[in-house]
Amino acid sequence: MSPVDRRVLLKTLTAAAAILATGPLTSSPATAASVGSWSVQTLEAFADTLIPGQRRYPGDRPISGAASGPGAVQAGAIQVLTSPRLPVTPWLPSIAGLLDARALAWAATHLILLPPTWPAFVGLPFAHRTALVNGLFDPDDLDRPIWQTLALLVGLAFDTAAHQDTTEAIANGHPGLAWIGFPAPDADGLWRFPDHSYNRPLADLHPHTTASGSPA
Repeated sequence: MSPVDRRVLLKTLTAAAAILATGPLTSSPATAASVGSWSVQTLEAFADTLIPGQRRYPGDRPISGAASGPGAVQAGAIQVLTSPRLPVTPWLPSIAGLLDARALAWAATHLILLPPTWPAFVGLPFAHRTALVNGLFDPDDLDRPIWQTLALLVGLAFDTAAHQDTTEAIANGHPGLAWIGFPAPDADGLWRFPDHSYNRPLADLHPHTTASGSPA
């Protein structure tokens, strides 16, 4: 990947994170069809390395089964990455290819025989996937910003159900929100927090505060 490509890709990933900050990606369905199954498998393995979960079916190779319960893949990591509302989808094959190239180099230096029917990163044992991903975040790694932003998007899928309406995600038992204990809304679909985090208000309400909570 050339230096220009890296800059453009990082801008694209950063823009995707900014879009997610504006609200859930609920206006159009997410699809991985245009990315290709080979790249999706690599991205699933990357997401599962960050937040591992149990296998979806016997022989599920992208998910290593390193943890019980659902992980990032079950929480919708691929749905977030491939959402039509984000500008990331055209870059995902390149990102997956870059990750597989790193996996091939890792396998060569560690004398690991990779299965030819799976992407290189998918073929790595989980311990080696984890060690490789740890190295991707090394301060000296040229592509570190790319992996950091990609990891942020994966984390948002698990921690916030970024591709779903929050109320619907909770009602449907989204695994990430359930894991972190995100509270259900009140009966009218709104969240209210009568208990302050320190069990007391941090400051008195300003007398000119509007009904919406804005300063006058």
